[in-house]
Amino acid sequence: MTIYRITLALSVLSITTFHASAKPNFVFVLADDLSYFDVGCYEGQAYTPNMDGLAAEGMLFNNCFQAAPTCSPTRHNIYTGQSPFKTGAYPNHTFANPGTKSIVHYLEPLGYRVAMSGKTHIRPQSVFPFDYLSKGNNPDFEAVDSFMKSCVDSHTPFCLFITSNEPHAPWDKGDASRYPPDELDLPYTWVDTPETRDAYSRYLAETTYFDDQVGQALLLIDKYDLANDTVFIATTEQGSSFPHAKWTLYDAGLHTGFIVRWPGEVDAGSTSDALIEYSDVVPTFVEIGGGKPDPVWDGKSLVPLLRGERRSHKQYVFSEMTTKGIINAPDHFGIRSVRSLKFKYIWNFTPDVKFENVVTIPEDTKWGESIVFNSWIRAGKHDPDAAEKVLRYHYRPEEELYFVEEDYHEWNNLADNPEYAD
Repeated sequence: MTIYRITLALSVLSITTFHASAKPNFVFVLADDLSYFDVGCYEGQAYTPNMDGLAAEGMLFNNCFQAAPTCSPTRHNIYTGQSPFKTGAYPNHTFANPGTKSIVHYLEPLGYRVAMSGKTHIRPQSVFPFDYLSKGNNPDFEAVDSFMKSCVDSHTPFCLFITSNEPHAPWDKGDASRYPPDELDLPYTWVDTPETRDAYSRYLAETTYFDDQVGQALLLIDKYDLANDTVFIATTEQGSSFPHAKWTLYDAGLHTGFIVRWPGEVDAGSTSDALIEYSDVVPTFVEIGGGKPDPVWDGKSLVPLLRGERRSHKQYVFSEMTTKGIINAPDHFGIRSVRSLKFKYIWNFTPDVKFENVVTIPEDTKWGESIVFNSWIRAGKHDPDAAEKVLRYHYRPEEELYFVEEDYHEWNNLADNPEYAD
């Protein structure tokens, strides 16, 4: 049953009774393979009342991006504030170089307990010595409850990462009846097949399931009367594992939803168009917690944006992708990108190599994502549009340039246009 405990009226009340401590708590709720444009407050089709309510109480960021469109490099990046290249954690299923510092090393000396409950996908433990509150891939809210109670009883500030495994495939949680396949709007870059619509329905149901987890975290914050003393962030990670999203450097793979509630500091219902990235999380938490910047960071604090002191943040964000370590992928297919608010440049190192991954596995396997793509292949035998979308997934030019301010599907490649040579 959906948990929806947020109202704008309560938001106003909480701000007027603000009594924040000198060291606020941090709660960071992370999805797994969720496209930001599917979330309700980003005008998506998923029913997400808890994230929508959070946005009404805080700040919604419209231009947050990540350093990689895969789980492991993304999570290493979030917790270290450094580029995956610096830490060595740039392939998927990877680990950071020994001696790398993470959020734990920065906040514990400031008096914080730093914990995680849910999916990890990070190594080694010496770099990430969290207080791990669960063994599975989803949060253990009983353990989270006990952790919060312990911190409240001992008057200890905490930093807690609640890391979900949803809506990662195979999309088997939640109530798909809420999303009749025939009534869904499909992204422009997709091929309209029954398999695509069925998978999208189940994925949206699991997105609502994730939103319930956000709600459970918010209920625990309320249970211990911590709302006014907590910086609460909900974010979507990389895009879904439908084609042209996860595992690619298109915006559908890199653009992420990012919502921050910080009563007394962040205006309720505010938005930011500033260009930010996941590497900014560590610098933000450390500044709020009373620490000093580390020169190794690639991110910088979001505090001036959150407090309304600035409207811009970065001019460019940089991202990487390698197929090394990915199931059914070539050993060598590196991709790099740089994006401003208006343009995206992509460099494909090996355009002669066929781009493949879990999405393109032959259909007689357990991987649900491939059922969708194989239905596109069948459609392409009689539909030129479907054939083009399959071909564009497998083969990319060496250089791609998109005017993303208008061409948000990244479909009109301007790399060979002399007008954009500079």
